[in-house]
Amino acid sequence: MTSPNPARPAHWKWLVCGLLLFASMLLYMDRQTLPNVATRVTTEFKLKQEQYGDVEMYFGYAFAVGAFLWGCVADKWSVRWLYPALVLAWSAMGFLTGLVESYDGLLLCRTLLGFFEAGHWPCALKTTQRLLAREERTMGNSVLQSGASIGAIITPLVMTFMLNGRTEPGVWRQPFLVIGAIGVLWVVGWFALLKERDFAEGNAESARAGDLQSPAPATGADANFFTVFSDRRFWALVVVVAAINVCWQIVRAWLPKFLIEGKGYLEVDALRFNSLYYIATDVGCLAAGAAALWLVKRGWDVHRSRATVFGVCALMTSLTALAAVLPRGWALLGVLLVVAAASLGLFPCYYSFSQELSTKHQGKVTGILGTVAWATSSPCQKFFGRLADQTGSFNEGIALAGLTPLIGYVALMLLWKEPKPAHGMAEVPATAK
Repeated sequence: MTSPNPARPAHWKWLVCGLLLFASMLLYMDRQTLPNVATRVTTEFKLKQEQYGDVEMYFGYAFAVGAFLWGCVADKWSVRWLYPALVLAWSAMGFLTGLVESYDGLLLCRTLLGFFEAGHWPCALKTTQRLLAREERTMGNSVLQSGASIGAIITPLVMTFMLNGRTEPGVWRQPFLVIGAIGVLWVVGWFALLKERDFAEGNAESARAGDLQSPAPATGADANFFTVFSDRRFWALVVVVAAINVCWQIVRAWLPKFLIEGKGYLEVDALRFNSLYYIATDVGCLAAGAAALWLVKRGWDVHRSRATVFGVCALMTSLTALAAVLPRGWALLGVLLVVAAASLGLFPCYYSFSQELSTKHQGKVTGILGTVAWATSSPCQKFFGRLADQTGSFNEGIALAGLTPLIGYVALMLLWKEPKPAHGMAEVPATAK
């Protein structure tokens, strides 16, 4: 008799993680297409710099609103259907950006792009939470997050190929149309790989395959979501998510200016380094997940391994203080590559921490923390610019941005307390499996 829920092949869960990587890549490609042709768009539409700034601001605010909304929806609706619907929606907004004829149309499309893209993280993290064993999640989340770096690396290369030095009006529209259309391919792959039964609560792939696994300790939040606010671990993650996003968003947004205007690099050299920077972020993201998994296999408990990797990454991002005072040269670029690797390496650890709070309400937890991240980092961009205007330098702002993850690490050490396992359910070390 055929089992109604047959075990998946061992490699299946990593194929799904690869598909999540592809979704992150598409998200960043749709997001980064506009910045890569911003000069062409502002020239054609005769926009002031402030108007372009408004486009980015409304994108961020819409993302903050969408993070909470879609997080709530992800806990109520089937992720198997919600996730592809959101991918199609943000892909449509990217596609329609290539058709707009006015500033108002551009503003609307980019605002809605941010709103729909915000649903990616609640859906993706709910997927890794349900499909991966606890000790595997940091690695799975590393694969998921690394797609953002790949998207940031690929987008300028794709656009350079498609634009090919052409300067006629309207040529900038083609990349939006092509990149936006790719989302349909992702949806086909999603439905081919995943069935509704894969999202059943407590249905981690390793459990279906008959392996032992270490379940995340249950919390009261699984019965009543509002009890999560009385959990000190939640408030630790509020500080963590704010700290790591300030670091990531500030350096991401201001790095070219820091190199060109602050350190005297030519634009072409700064842009080439920017691609290298994102390659380093991808390496760091995957390395963080692999390191956490390696420590678990060496006999460390799961939380200790994640916290250690997070702490090392936080120390490495603080090297922005050194980068701020270094002159132009290989030492400066090398330090920035270390910061790049560490800044994205923080995220898979954070995602895995957030997955410990609740199984039933993972979407809402992710959504609320995502709202905190964007609501915190967005005004910091204005503060950074004001500080640069006042000091005539980008050094102070860059130095401060890299120090913020250390604040998150301190909050993690002070506030995070692992709940005791349920009676008779001690965590099984990976080495005993």
